[in-house]
Amino acid sequence: MTNLSGQRRLAAQILKIGENRVWINPDRIDDVDGAITREEIRKLIHEKVIVSLPQKGVSRSRAKTIRAKKRLGRRSGPGSITGAGYAKVTQKDAWMIKIRSLRRKLRELKASRTITETTYTQYYRMAGSGRFDSIAELERHLKENDLWRKR
Repeated sequence: MTNLSGQRRLAAQILKIGENRVWINPDRIDDVDGAITREEIRKLIHEKVIVSLPQKGVSRSRAKTIRAKKRLGRRSGPGSITGAGYAKVTQKDAWMIKIRSLRRKLRELKASRTITETTYTQYYRMAGSGRFDSIAELERHLKENDLWRKR
């Protein structure tokens, strides 16, 4: 086996590619072995004795499969969600969760006759205007203002 590293290096420079992409025709190795100048290598390239191999790329097949699945709504479970708590839930969703729980609590208090109809209406409006951050704060406010009905 003859050493063609010099010819390979020259061919790579001429073709402007890496040495690993230089293909030398195994049937014409003797001709390549004899070529030592750039001009001779250029001639062999012209004769298609020395050829540049196609570039290898990263396959997009897996990425396309994942993208297709995401379009169908897959791969979006809790394990795929990143970011802080306030980034995961939109401001609107956070508001809806809060206001619904407050209104539910107010309905329960009214149904169990713990607060009066008037208090319910008043506090329903206060909750809607963003006065309370949580159910605990709502209850604390009701107790402080002595609005819990005595049994």
